[in-house]
Amino acid sequence: MELAGYTIDVESAVQLINEKHYRTLAVQIPEGLKRNVFPLVDFLKKETHAAVLVSADPCFGACDVVNYELKNLDVDCVIHIGHTAIADVENFWIPTIFLNAQSTLDVSKVVEKALPSLVGKKIGLVTTAQHLHTLETVQTILQHHGFEAHLAAGDERISAKGQILGCNFSSGANLSDQVDCFLFIGSGTFHPVGLSMSTKKTVIAADPYTNTVKKQEIEDMKNNLLRQRYGAILACRNARRFGILLGLKRGQQRLTQASEIEQMLHDAGRLCLFITQDQFSPSALQGFDLDCYVSTACPRLAIDDYLQYKKPIITPIELEIALGRREWETYVFDEILQE
Repeated sequence: MELAGYTIDVESAVQLINEKHYRTLAVQIPEGLKRNVFPLVDFLKKETHAAVLVSADPCFGACDVVNYELKNLDVDCVIHIGHTAIADVENFWIPTIFLNAQSTLDVSKVVEKALPSLVGKKIGLVTTAQHLHTLETVQTILQHHGFEAHLAAGDERISAKGQILGCNFSSGANLSDQVDCFLFIGSGTFHPVGLSMSTKKTVIAADPYTNTVKKQEIEDMKNNLLRQRYGAILACRNARRFGILLGLKRGQQRLTQASEIEQMLHDAGRLCLFITQDQFSPSALQGFDLDCYVSTACPRLAIDDYLQYKKPIITPIELEIALGRREWETYVFDEILQE
């Protein structure tokens, strides 16, 4: 099925739903596709004769799956659209079908446009789930112009070679020593900036939606982000009362790391409190009498939403720097990696 510029293999889900005789379905869909959900729902109803509910909760990634909370509504299958499954996010209360949304855009034009910006001849290729199917085309274009195109597998949280998540750049890190730079195919700046911080390599971002290429902009954003993070660390150095944020989303739970942070703060003579929530927000935290927070939930919480909070939020790595356990020069981007 094509939906708003994306191909979604709903047909395979229908086959499984009918085989399993699921009668009540819940659809979880990214924000950008919600306005186009009617054809999808109509198709599912027609082909399965099941009741279909649409979740309005955010759908940031495969780490963010609605599940046990729908059991009381007798939902017996969740269809999660727009992301590939994360291997260690499992044991769902309700069977969950992951359907990637593959962009129908032709990436050739923007890749050709990016060629003059590439550094060296050995190019690492990375993208998000929506463009994984285009990497073979990108490889062919690069090779035609005399470049070596390299792809690598990530850790077990990554489903395909060349794929990166906003919280996991292992497929890039695993070949950073073999390439001169990276070419990122996709929209937005968070992924290429995170990749640059994770690998210490130049990243060129080719956006097929806007047909734009960013290189210096990515470097500038990285440097601005590093200045922001340094300021956050300084703001927490003399803090006495810490909140350790524990996300309830299945793919964001880092319990072992949270316990290590608790011990680290205890050893430093600081007070701390574990705070849990499904989706953290400034209003939810403003009632606590704390000096700052350390997030073990989504790494983007401390980065994207930093200015929304009255008290600073830092990552586990940044806490180590604030407590003098790590030097600023060894700063790395916070990631959720396979343990």
